[in-house]
This record gives sequence, C-alpha cells and structure tokens, in this order.
Amino acid sequence: MRRSSAETKAVILAAARERFAADGYDKATIRAIAADARIDPAMVMRYFGTKEKLFAAAAEFDLELPELPADQAGVGLVRHFLRKWEADEGLQVLLRTGVTNEAAAERMRTILGGQVMPLVVSLTGDPERAPLRASLVASQLLGLALSRYILKFPPMVAATEEELVAWLSPTIQRYLTE
Repeated sequence: MRRSSAETKAVILAAARERFAADGYDKATIRAIAADARIDPAMVMRYFGTKEKLFAAAAEFDLELPELPADQAGVGLVRHFLRKWEADEGLQVLLRTGVTNEAAAERMRTILGGQVMPLVVSLTGDPERAPLRASLVASQLLGLALSRYILKFPPMVAATEEELVAWLSPTIQRYLTE
C-alpha cells in the first residue's frame, strides 16, 4: 500500500514521538524511528533532514491557551495545563527530554516563551516584568508536570485535579497579579 507524502510524514512523526518518549532524545535513533514507522531510514532523512529537525517537528505543540479573566488566571492556567499534560504525552516527552538535551530545552523555551509570554503580557499589562512573571508561572507548571507525570511522586499522582488547582492556583495568581 502506497502512502501519500502527508501520510508518510504523519507516520514518521507518530513513530518519532513514541520513540522519543520511550528512549529520550539521545538514545532515539533515526534507524529505530524508521523501523517503528516501517519505512527506510532514508525516507526519514528525506522528509526531515536531521534528527534535530525531526525532534523539533515532533515537539511542535499548540498549548491552546484559553482567554482568561485576570482574576481567574491562576485557576484557569493550572486546570488547563493539567488537562493538557493528561491529553498529550508529547508534552511529557518534551519535558523529559528537555532536562537532559539542550535542543529539547530550547524547544520548550520557545514554546513556552512564544505562547505563555503573550498571555502574561495581556493579563498583567506589564511587558517589562512579563518575562520574569512567565518564568515563575512556568516553574510551577513544569514542576507540577515533572513531579506528577515524569517522576510520579505518589501523592502528586494520587491528587485530584481539584486538589492541585486549589494548592497551585493561588501561587500562579500571585505571580500574575501582584
């Protein structure tokens, strides 16, 4: 069965996401990704050029940040990110890989900076301090994801969404509005 170019690319990206999730960036190989996709490794290179470019494509995420009223931003962001982490294993892959690989860390910075920063500026009206505020927000949300989904601390895994929102949202709110 022949696939279209778009289908082949989608199969490669799906295989890459799974392989990066299982092995991490450094251990994942083009050969293994190609085997998972059941295609020749040359096809992976044809479509993506390098492992770095393949990873960047596999780690492309729209955080789909909601519009939030300033007085509910903490609650809204914690709830949104919890649901996003639950729904998209790719974000977990990016976090796991970003801890040990500079290219993945830069990808994470680009995604968060490009998507969270404008939200923080719009909520705070403070473009000068927005980078620090956004970094503080990210520290809480990434710490939550790391401890719940990567390290799997039992109390964090057992906590309900409502419990985590209640604990973390006041801190996020403070970073945004005080």
